[in-house]
Amino acid sequence: MEQLRTEEVVEPTANSTAVRTEPAPVALASAVPRAAAVAPQACSTCGAAPAAGTGLATSASWVYALGNVEVRFPSISVEKEFAQATGRDKTSGLTDRQALHTVLSKPENRYLVRQLCYVFTVEGMETYLLVPRAPADLDLLVEAVRPNPSPLDMDVIIGAKGPVAPPQMCNGLMIPLVAFDQIYSFDRDMLIKSIPKPDKTSAKEFAPVAEELFDRITQMTDNAGATDEHRALNYCAVRYQAVYSKAAECYASNSSLSSVDVQSSSLSSTRNIVEVIFSYTNRNTDVVDKCFVRVDVTDEFPFLVTKLSPYYDR
Repeated sequence: MEQLRTEEVVEPTANSTAVRTEPAPVALASAVPRAAAVAPQACSTCGAAPAAGTGLATSASWVYALGNVEVRFPSISVEKEFAQATGRDKTSGLTDRQALHTVLSKPENRYLVRQLCYVFTVEGMETYLLVPRAPADLDLLVEAVRPNPSPLDMDVIIGAKGPVAPPQMCNGLMIPLVAFDQIYSFDRDMLIKSIPKPDKTSAKEFAPVAEELFDRITQMTDNAGATDEHRALNYCAVRYQAVYSKAAECYASNSSLSSVDVQSSSLSSTRNIVEVIFSYTNRNTDVVDKCFVRVDVTDEFPFLVTKLSPYYDR
């Protein structure tokens, strides 16, 4: 397994910038990140190559979204061709999803993999059409099509948002295109088990806390992972374990999570930095305890700027 990476936590001071290396969350440790090639490719619908480093659009709009990858047939002819390929394969006793994965995994069926549409859904809503940066990236899509899907399955896509797909691209489905650079695939149970629990909290107590916090973040209204606020939230949900430890600590002290807010940081100047603020209200006294973490969302890949710290209203 690939060695876990670390997150650099940058804390600005008056005259200098101190850099402290903090262990990277192991939220996706067992689902090793698989970086995709980033060389710009010609657009499959217009024949024009996108600007280098910006995906499908000249002015990049980054996406860091949590949802699920689904396969669709762009036309009836592709669907019939897939049916013939399935008939030639040994799929007896397999479910439809297992047969789909089996057929797509065969090298001789690579032509079918290239023909299919890959729809990314968020909370069951069709949100993006995924476009690989390079032919090798198709493997990431095939791996995301699980043979035994579960309601707890989750995929994370990181890439650049482009224009709305033309109607002929995916059987009339007109949603924004996303050229992805990374796909992480995991399930919620694996995510929770991979997060180190606090010393004073048992695994039995910690799991419901982490599950609730993860669900609160992923089910926030209209979280399609395309705004700076939602990208920062999604990044914290899958890459920063301290927010889960803090939640367990607050629940243990009889506090409940009352809100999760995101605002622009006063440190933003040449970089786009946001503050993710978690508010916990004591169930007996109604005293609100706030903590926050700064996340840099300037570029495609968000990263921590400061670790989780107490937040004081200004």
